[in-house]
Amino acid sequence: MKADVPVVVEAPVKVKQKLVRDSFTLPQADFDLIGQLKARAIAFGRPAKKSELLRAGLQALSALNDARLRAALETLVPLKPGRPKKGS
Repeated sequence: MKADVPVVVEAPVKVKQKLVRDSFTLPQADFDLIGQLKARAIAFGRPAKKSELLRAGLQALSALNDARLRAALETLVPLKPGRPKKGS
């Protein structure tokens, strides 16, 4: 009889990624979606940060073909460029 030999699995080497800091403006309704998505993630036991939701969304968009990506972009209301005026 053979004794059970433990199998050693090495953890993948984590490559340090360069991080980029940015800021942007969103309509309130889109910002509210972040809160709703965070609540959903908490409900299924995987809390998510805003940056994780953005990254997941980018991955989902990158998987779309051009026609579907264009259709998704066409549903967005165009925003005025630049920062909103103070007090708005």
